[in-house]
Amino acid sequence: MTQELAAQESGGSNPASLARGLTPEQLRRYSRHVLLPEVRLKGQERLRASKVLIVGAGGLGSPISLYLAAAGVGEIGLVDFDWVDVSNLQRQVLYVTSDVGQPKLEAARARLHALNPELQITLHAGPLTSENARSILSPYDVVIDGTDNFPTRYLVNDACVLLGKPNVYGSIYRFEGQASVFDARRGPCYRCLYPEPPPPGSVPSCAEGGVLGVLPGTIGLIQATETVKLLLEIGTPLIGRLLLYDALTMQFRELALRKSPECVICSAHPSQTDLIDYPAFCGVEAEDPTSPTDGLPLISPQELEARLARPSPPLLLDVREPGEWEIAHLPNAVLIPREELPQRISELTQAEEIVVYCKSGRRSGMATRLLLDLGFTHVRNLRGGLDAWTAEIDPTLPTY
Repeated sequence: MTQELAAQESGGSNPASLARGLTPEQLRRYSRHVLLPEVRLKGQERLRASKVLIVGAGGLGSPISLYLAAAGVGEIGLVDFDWVDVSNLQRQVLYVTSDVGQPKLEAARARLHALNPELQITLHAGPLTSENARSILSPYDVVIDGTDNFPTRYLVNDACVLLGKPNVYGSIYRFEGQASVFDARRGPCYRCLYPEPPPPGSVPSCAEGGVLGVLPGTIGLIQATETVKLLLEIGTPLIGRLLLYDALTMQFRELALRKSPECVICSAHPSQTDLIDYPAFCGVEAEDPTSPTDGLPLISPQELEARLARPSPPLLLDVREPGEWEIAHLPNAVLIPREELPQRISELTQAEEIVVYCKSGRRSGMATRLLLDLGFTHVRNLRGGLDAWTAEIDPTLPTY
């Protein structure tokens, strides 16, 4: 059952009246904008009459929303359904320690109103889906992709193409980031660059691979800059250009993009004319035969706890990355990252009982399948991974 997004509005004036001039207090607040020949009073009034939707109130959404609120954008919509976790505070500067455990949207609204009380904020509490994406995106002038997952990223792109709206894109991973503006009316869309998503589980999430805390600040500010340029109709936007950023070398590179004549959604003869429901699209349904854990021998956390108490416990094979191991791992486990497993298979013995685990069970499912294909017969995958073990057996283990 698809969950509808609940929209809540608070603060601010009627958007229809936003462009009727600035008060003396507003002129003081936005004076550095008004001094710019490219902005002036007319430009600031244009910003106050604008509506921007930010999909995702996390690492990218934090700097984007803060700077757009400070810039005087009249209405900001936020889409999210997560709660503030202490692990967010390393990079999600929209939140403070006292917000931990609170819904992100509520904490974000309070922070943004503290920065700019005149800001109108519309909260869309829930996941973006193929059923509600059109109605959510329709009222906004610009849509900003601050997501951290492929299903929503493709959904945002497709909805923007079908609605004829610019999509200000950004993504981050470890020390690298990307940014662009996808506007199918004037250039390529996201599918022109990446026609299909990668196979499920093939690309680690930030929770698995890590991310430099300041990286989303850099990419998010680029997205905020591009959004202001689009609203003011100034400068040259990143349409048809993909900006690549490497924080370790502090280098920017730019790739030219072109509209794909074979694009399934934005070409002259598209084969996709509607939004795709992301569970089916991403192949992550429980019954999906391509799931890495489908048909594998599993062991529950409770069963593993009992097996470890026996005189001859199984070998625990941890297939996560070394940084994850340093945060938390099971006692007496052996670390062999999944990518290294084919080259280090000789370190394991086929005759021994092996229980493979990772953070959630997906990467360990792939490793378990590899071992089975190589002739290991006494191997099982820990259902739910270390997350399930922590929740059901040992809550003292650090989570990430």
